Amino acid sequence: MRIWISIFSLFTFYLTKIHGCDDAFAKCFCGEMMYGGNKRYVLNCTNTGFKDSSILQKLPEKIEVLIFTGNNIPELPLNVFGTSSNNSHLKIIDMSNNKIKGIRGKTYHRVPNVERLILNHNEITISKETNHHHPRLFSNFESLEELHLTDAFADNSSDDLAAGLHDIFMNSDLIKLRKLHLEQNEITSFKDPRVFCDLKSLLDLHLSDNKQKHITFHLDCLTNLRFIDLEKNSINYLSFQDLEALDKLADRGQNLTVDFTGNPLVCGNKIEEFYSWLQTTKVVVRNKNKLKCKNYNCSQEPYSLVLTHYKSGCSDAHKLKKQLDSATYSSRTIFFLSCALVISLCMLIYTNREPINSKFLAIARSLSRKIHYTNIGKQEAQEMDV
Repeated sequence: MRIWISIFSLFTFYLTKIHGCDDAFAKCFCGEMMYGGNKRYVLNCTNTGFKDSSILQKLPEKIEVLIFTGNNIPELPLNVFGTSSNNSHLKIIDMSNNKIKGIRGKTYHRVPNVERLILNHNEITISKETNHHHPRLFSNFESLEELHLTDAFADNSSDDLAAGLHDIFMNSDLIKLRKLHLEQNEITSFKDPRVFCDLKSLLDLHLSDNKQKHITFHLDCLTNLRFIDLEKNSINYLSFQDLEALDKLADRGQNLTVDFTGNPLVCGNKIEEFYSWLQTTKVVVRNKNKLKCKNYNCSQEPYSLVLTHYKSGCSDAHKLKKQLDSATYSSRTIFFLSCALVISLCMLIYTNREPINSKFLAIARSLSRKIHYTNIGKQEAQEMDV
């Protein structure tokens, strides 16, 4: 076993040295590899057990992709990448799942060419009530195009998180940001509806797996927006204002796509408006055939809003259910009345069994006598003919 460990250590040492990485990165992979469909120089320190980020003070000059994930770094210091290098080749930073709670305002310096920053699955606090509120958090990312903040924040209240995000977006000057990921952050609403208005180049806004009930942010200020992901939120229906805001973007020529899949839409008057909107809007609704609403007054099963007409799907189903219930009730009533009639008749016969029996015997005797006399008459007539 020790031999294999030694061989692995020598191999790792060889890789780091041959590609220009020093001994400090012996735990990491350092070298050229395929990443995102392209061959890049990558420094990968995943699950390496680091408890501070001092190792990142002197990144190798050639590194294009930094993957520093699965470690335990509660606080990122000032100038996390040091002050001696411009890191001019660095394009992608992934610091996901590091239990990061605090990021200082001057943490990220010397990152002028970074295009993608990934901070998913951390515990970042940005509330104004704490000393971790730094509005210029991303101000040095001059070339940033993608910002990934999926499940990135501590359990702040929705209002605090929304306010903190607005301050950051307003002060960080992210003029080239095209894609923003804010999934799984329990966002219920944005107190300031202009929260995204400073992101002038924004194309894709990902807000799935949150708790929004409506579109609570302005859209008209986002002149380049092409996609809004609102999957798996808490939307019961879309208001007239929501639908109008979406239509305005489409009417002015924006090719807008939205996704409402997985929301708990409720059948009713409001959803009828949404159904009508689906038939006429210029907005592309992704996975439209998967949209369903529920109405517990007519069925426990959800109804498709597109594959079947909504009105015939839920309203007529409710009427049909009433008709079936009425028919079932009538059938049961007739059955019980018939049973009651038969039982009553049987009881009446049993109660009057002796008079009925006497009358029946009298009738039987009378019939028997008539038959007897008739037979005698026929026999006498035959004898006279002879």
